[in-house]
Parts: sequence; C-alpha cells; structure tokens
Amino acid sequence: MATRRSSARWRIPIAAKLILGFLLVIILMSVVFIVAGIELIGHRIVDEAQQKVRYDLNAAREIYSGRLGNITDVVRFTADRFLLMNALLSGDVELVTDELSRIRDREALDVLTITDAAGRVLVRSSNPGVLGDDQSHDELVQAALKDLQPAASTILVSAQDLELESPALAEQARIEFIDTPRARIRPESQETAGLMLKAAAPVFDDAQNLIGVVYGGVLLNGDFELVDKVKQTVFQDLMYGGKDIGTATVFQDDVRIATNVRNEDGTRAIGTRMAEDVYNQVVVEGEPWVGRAYVVNDWYITAYEPIRDFSDQIVGVLYVGILEQKYRDLQRETVLVFLGIALLGVAGAMTLAYLVARPISRSIGKLAAASREIAHGNLDATVQIQSNDELHELAKTFNLMTTTLKERDQKLKEFTTRKVMESERLALIGHLAANVAHEVNNPLQGIVAYSHLLLEKMADGDSSRAFVQKIVVQAKRCTEIIRGLLDFSRQRKPLKQPCDVNGVLRECLALIEDQALLHNIQVQRNLQGNLPPVVVDPSQIQQVFMNMLINAAEAMDGRGRLTLSTREEPAGGFVEVAFEDTGRGISEENLEKVFDPFFTTKDVGHGTGLGLAISYGIIREHKGTITVESEVGRGTCFTVRLPMAAEEAVTRGNAT
Repeated sequence: MATRRSSARWRIPIAAKLILGFLLVIILMSVVFIVAGIELIGHRIVDEAQQKVRYDLNAAREIYSGRLGNITDVVRFTADRFLLMNALLSGDVELVTDELSRIRDREALDVLTITDAAGRVLVRSSNPGVLGDDQSHDELVQAALKDLQPAASTILVSAQDLELESPALAEQARIEFIDTPRARIRPESQETAGLMLKAAAPVFDDAQNLIGVVYGGVLLNGDFELVDKVKQTVFQDLMYGGKDIGTATVFQDDVRIATNVRNEDGTRAIGTRMAEDVYNQVVVEGEPWVGRAYVVNDWYITAYEPIRDFSDQIVGVLYVGILEQKYRDLQRETVLVFLGIALLGVAGAMTLAYLVARPISRSIGKLAAASREIAHGNLDATVQIQSNDELHELAKTFNLMTTTLKERDQKLKEFTTRKVMESERLALIGHLAANVAHEVNNPLQGIVAYSHLLLEKMADGDSSRAFVQKIVVQAKRCTEIIRGLLDFSRQRKPLKQPCDVNGVLRECLALIEDQALLHNIQVQRNLQGNLPPVVVDPSQIQQVFMNMLINAAEAMDGRGRLTLSTREEPAGGFVEVAFEDTGRGISEENLEKVFDPFFTTKDVGHGTGLGLAISYGIIREHKGTITVESEVGRGTCFTVRLPMAAEEAVTRGNAT
C-alpha cells in the first residue's frame, strides 16, 4: 500500500512528459545547430580570409614583377642609346657618365653601370671613382654576354660588390638581427649581403657586334617603396585597432629587409625574422605558405612565396598578411548574433511546444480512460475528440477498434507471412544471380578450350582459321566482360602495364569491323604517330574502347561517320582518345546521367545500362578522365584521357 502511494505521488502527468520531451529535443537540436553554426561560420570566415590573402599575394607579386620589368626597360633602353654606343666605340666613356647619373636618379635606380665586352667596369654612375673591376662573375652580366639578350632577376649581391657600387649601398644592406619569437636559431648576428632587383642588357655597335653591357638595379634592403606600394594598392592603408590591417614584407633568407610590419614602438620591424615553421616550408621546401602565422608580435592570416634568383635558387620570400584580429572579432560578433537568434528560437519553440502539448495530452488522457474501459471488457467504450487533425482520426479509429480487432489481427498475420515469403524469394533470386554470374564462366571456358583444339587441327592456310581465331578472341573477351561486371561491384584494381593506345584501338576495330553494324559506317582514323605509352590494364581499356565503338555505331543506326582521334597532351602527362560520331546525339537532360549505373535510352532488352558506368569506373581507377559532349541531331564525342608512363610524362613535359 505504501509503495502504491509513493508511485502515485511521483507520477508525472502526460502533459508534463510531452512538454519535457519537446523541450529536450528542441534544446538538443538547438545546441547541435549552434555548435555546427559556430564551426561553419568560423571556418567560412577563415576560408574567406585565406582566399583574400591569396589574391593579395598575387597582386603583390604583380607589383614586384612590375618593378623588375620597369628596371629591365630602363636598362634595355639605355643600352640602345646612340650616345652610349659612340662612347664605348671611341673609348671616351666620360661622355656618358653624367647622362647615366641623370637616368639613374630619374628612374630611382641604385645602380647603373657599364662594362666592356669582357665584363670589366668602364662607367659606374653611383661610384665614378671605382673602375676596372671584373663583373663577369655576375649571373645577369654573364647571361647578357653569352645570350646577347637582356636578363633580369632578383639576385643576392655580396658586401664586396655592394662596396664597389657604392659604400652607401653596402651600409644600407647591413642589417642587425633582432631576436624574434618563434624564429629559428642562427649563429650570425647580422646580414651584410643585399637583395637586389637587377637587369643587364648587351650593347651593340651598328654592325650588331657586342661592345659592352649595361646593368642596373634597386637594392631592396631598407627600401620601403615597394612594400608600401603593395600596402597602399592592395590594403588601401586601412587600420584596425591602431594597426595596419594589411602588411607586406620582402625577406632575405629569413630576415625582414623591407617591411611595413611594425614593432611595439611603432618602428618598422627591419631585422626581425620569419617563424621557423614558415621558413621550413617556404625556404627549405620551396612551397608557398597560406595560413595563420605569428608575425613579429601578433597573429596574421598570411601568404608567403619564395623569391628565386636567376639560377632558380631561393634567395628570399615575398609576404602579405592580414591582421587576424579583425576576422576573429568578426567571427565573435557573428557567433554572438547567431547565438542570440538561436536562443530566441529556443524560447519561441518552448512556448509553442507548451501550446501544442496541452491539447495533445488532454486527448491522450481521454484515450487512456477509454482503453481502461476496454481492458475491463467494455467494448462499447468510445472516445470523443473534437479537432481537425490526426487526433480526431485516431479517436475514430479507436472507436472502430473493438469491432475490427480480429480482422485487423488476421490481416496483420497475412501481411507478415507475405513479407517473409517475399524476403525469402528476393534472397533466393540474389543467390541465384550471384551463382549465374560465376557459373557463366564455365561454358565460356569450354568454348575457349574447344576453339583452341579446333584451331590446332586446322591447317595454316585454311580459310576458316581467321574466323576460329576471332571465336577464341571473342570468347576470351566475354570472360573479361563478365569479370568486368563483377569488378564493377568489387572495385578490382587494374593490372597496369605500359601499353600502346593506338595498338589497343586497332585491335578493337579489327574485332568489330566485319560486323553488320559497321558495314555502312565510314571510320576515319586520326591517330597520332609515336604516341608515348600509357600505364593501363590493356584488357580493361579494350573493354572501354569496345563499348565506345559499339555505342557510337548504335547511335548512328549503322550509318554515318565515326572519327577516332588520338593525341598527346605533354603538359598534363596524358594521352587523349576521342570517339566522335554523327548520330542522334544526347539530350541535355540525359547528358548528366549517361554514366549512372543502369541508365539507358535503349529499348527494353537492348542493353543493361552498365556499359558507360563500368567504363567510367575503369578510367577513374586508371587515374584518368572520361567526358562527353553532344548536340541533339549533330552527334556525340566521348573523350578518354589516360596517364602516360611517369618517365615519358616528365621527358615530354620538359621538352614542351
């Protein structure tokens, strides 16, 4: 008795349970959506920032390259000046010293120098008193002397060469290292060499004989014009929280030599160094870096890419970065707004849950009372619910329950029995289909064996021998097709080997050229000679090509022109095979579904719709692609791209 009273005391009404259940579901779903929304928004903002910084790096690279191009133009035009040629021919180079100085000042160059045809300095506009030294060791001067063409690049200039050009440049290039958090350890304490945008151009006489070289350049160490132009052009000098929202830097190795990144005291962070993890990826491995990085004293969304010299060696790094704090604040504000909306939604949903749960609980209470009456044997008990929803239908069904219970129970038993039998039948069909797929190989093997015996007994000159040979080939191909169907579900890996695409295509044509389907079809072969080998499974690729040929012939109803083309694509390391017919074409609606399993436009009994799906799977396993272009009434073109052998792809790509 005491236990019964305790249960009654703690009994929770159905209305409370419904409301509590609704609230738990709503709260759980709200939490899930809030967490998912926060993650999605956070990642989206970061992704957008990283995408922007990629574009910013592209813009910075264009500005950098534009400055180098400007230097190249100045040097080239200077080399073409008549005054310079006369001075070199006459030996009176003092005639052009003042002119070179004016050009250097006007074009904002740090260096503008003339050498003779052996590379010895004749005129040095930035240090006129130092002449006669040999600059033929300079890569750009070498290139101009050897190739007789202008050459330009970013190069590393030693302290000795800078001293020759100008003691002031040597002093400008000297940068003391500043301890920087997260930077790698270096034994040196300063940088004395300089990073220079430099160009050299040959000078010719009227007979186009080489008589000298002009070279000029701008020292990047301590020169802020380039990085400030990037900041002004790309980031428009915008500020956030008292800091530049965007910054740009030129590194020499891992040292900032030109930057608008600021120290805590507001000075430019010249001499500070790159974070070690960024250095390892960009300078050591030669790969660009796009992502979050620590820059001097704050976190930035950054993009770095290596700067290479004339010999393709990494001598520096170009950097742009966006202050991460702006995006973090934006992320936090967005999350707070999202959280507020979600909480308002939860509150509204809670109120709605209460309003919905109350009438439901009352209706369920009536149903429970009527159920107790039925449990006590009163089959005349009914329930009346006045509503326009499913509860009213439930009440009607409940009232019919006492008179239809036995009938419904019988129907349920019949339904269950029928479902069990149907499941057993489907299982039997599935088992039978699997056995058939495997057992079909047995008669095929018999065909192969007896056709081989028949072939052995035939004389070499027998006119039927070629037909028997085709029986052998086709029987083996049937075996391969069956195996291909099984492979389609099991995803069997291809047995790859170097193979001649043109040879496989010719074999396929030989197999079907005598069929009636091709008698009225003109086959045009545009096969590129000397194609590189591709790495494929020959039997699988033959299966793909046969499917393409047969589909093309059927699409033309046995009459038209089939063009087969092969060509090499060295840049991508692929060989292309195209099958172009003049058939009915494929509608735009069906074009998107041609590679779907079991999709076919043929009449029932004429194809399973697996051919193109299997072909697509085979080509994908070979790391290739298969595409289709079609126009209704004009024809269709399927293009298969297969990878070359690795060494062939590298060799031909370099040749290109």
